[in-house]
Amino acid sequence: MLHQYVRQLGQKLVHKQPLEPIEESESSAAHLNSLDLVGFGVASTLGAGVYIVAGAVAKYIAGPATIISFLVAALSCVMCGLCYAELWARVPRSGSVYLYSYATMGQLCAFITGWNLILSLVVATTCLSKAWSITFDSLIGNHISQALEETFSPYMPSFLATFPDFVALGLLLVMTGVMLLGPHASPLIIIVFTGINIFVPIFTIISGFIKGDLHNWQLTEQDYRLNTSGSSDIYSLGPLGSGGFVPFGFDGILRGAALCFYSFVGFDGIVMKGREAQNPQRSITLSMVISIFIGFLAYSGVSASVTLMVPYYQIHPFSPLPQAFLHVGWGPARYVMAVVFLCALLYSLLGTMFYMSQLICAMAKDGLLFQGLAQIHARTGTPVMAVMSSVNLSAIMVLLLDLRHIVELMLTGIMLAYTLATFSVLILRYQPDLKEKRGEETEMEPKAEESPLDSVPEAGNSNVLKSLWFPTSTIPTQKSGQIVNGCAFLLVLLLIILSLVLAQWPSQVFSGDPVLTPVAVLLLLLITGVTVIICRQPQNPSSLHFKAPALPVLPLVSTFVNVYLMMQITPGAWTLFGVWNAIGSIIYFGYGIRHSLARNDYQQPAASTPQT
Repeated sequence: MLHQYVRQLGQKLVHKQPLEPIEESESSAAHLNSLDLVGFGVASTLGAGVYIVAGAVAKYIAGPATIISFLVAALSCVMCGLCYAELWARVPRSGSVYLYSYATMGQLCAFITGWNLILSLVVATTCLSKAWSITFDSLIGNHISQALEETFSPYMPSFLATFPDFVALGLLLVMTGVMLLGPHASPLIIIVFTGINIFVPIFTIISGFIKGDLHNWQLTEQDYRLNTSGSSDIYSLGPLGSGGFVPFGFDGILRGAALCFYSFVGFDGIVMKGREAQNPQRSITLSMVISIFIGFLAYSGVSASVTLMVPYYQIHPFSPLPQAFLHVGWGPARYVMAVVFLCALLYSLLGTMFYMSQLICAMAKDGLLFQGLAQIHARTGTPVMAVMSSVNLSAIMVLLLDLRHIVELMLTGIMLAYTLATFSVLILRYQPDLKEKRGEETEMEPKAEESPLDSVPEAGNSNVLKSLWFPTSTIPTQKSGQIVNGCAFLLVLLLIILSLVLAQWPSQVFSGDPVLTPVAVLLLLLITGVTVIICRQPQNPSSLHFKAPALPVLPLVSTFVNVYLMMQITPGAWTLFGVWNAIGSIIYFGYGIRHSLARNDYQQPAASTPQT
């Protein structure tokens, strides 16, 4: 009895959604070409990175070397984007990393991915609303923050914000009302905001060439002491580090790259528009890569300009552009930038809230979250309960947490989700075709009953070891797929250990430590050996409009870079991340695993027939 229960539990954990596309009449809605998708991707990507991340990373983490941090983050996102594009080609339906995880890795992996994406989107909503509040307050002389801080600061614990941000809370309530009315972004609105988000970097870059000073990339301790007494901003000066272009060293660049990764996350929104694309298999891939490249040019240019105009330790962390123009004496430009900044943040906030509500609604429809969250308003088509629940979580963070304490929190879920996406490509490319696999299983079952001895050689240890280097077939089989699965999971474990060693003891590893250096070399040899075994296995020959190049090297490099960047996140953020996932585990094993659609597979067709 116990064995049967454990077997059923295991089957549910690895239950996968079918990979066949949904048969719907989508041709009438397909009206977006590659240029439209590039516009949507750039509009989704440009925004928070220019307006928030660049200032915070430059002031506290990387200094002028933020440019290099954006380059590392962009390369990581390109690798993720290529894998993401292949997943789209294999699962041609509108969706997200959650859907692809469900289709390739199973129900448990899908819940982990979706649950952590919800965390990232909730925190992103909080950050955008608080950044809007800080910028608005700075335009009116910081009177709101000063009054709230005088009133609430004595009563707030040290680990919480110094005062509750009621302006950000009010903004969330207003945007919630807009969401409940059922907003629909037309291509014209996307183009307008794309134009705004392109104008801001161009104007900032030109201003940096005019008003910038190369001495700000060569700052010394003497410059820092001179500026200490002259700072009039309500935010204190940031740390000096060692000065120069790379004041916080290579570690600062990598920590900055982990934060900069968030700036490029909007490219996955292109996939959400897949149903409206005229040629999705081609245009989605092309527009994704172009959007990331345009984002990198904008972010690196803005970072260079701001750090040239203002010493990096004097940059306003959450409103860098308006304060930079004020610092160089361009007062009118400051107000123009502030207004554009506020408008762009509103658009980014609305898009983030929309994506978050759709994800919660999708998980609720699959039964992994409470099914009441999947209720759709009949007139507006808005998932009302999903919107309200997500806004409530963001409202709690807005009132209790400080912005700088939660920025890293959203990165853990985002990077985990994209790491799983690249891992899914590695698994899926080496699996047998789904239809062929089902046919083999139905043909082999009666034979196994008639002649059980036929399966003995297949299970022999010598045959398995031989299959590691000399596969028995030129196309994927169930055995080769299982070999790749085992090797891939082993690789992830080895990459995590290697990343942890390199992140915690980098100087000892590269200086020839008698213990750590051999450990790192041994890990590299094991990773190389397991990778070669995967290379020897046959790949699925099915034709796709796009396949990620250089498998299995590309997904493995992408996974390593993402895991290594995740190791740069502070322990406090990992603690909150663990608490969030503990809550998710309770929800999944207490509710989701019993109410998921995996339990009702045989009831689904009967329930859907009256609707067709």
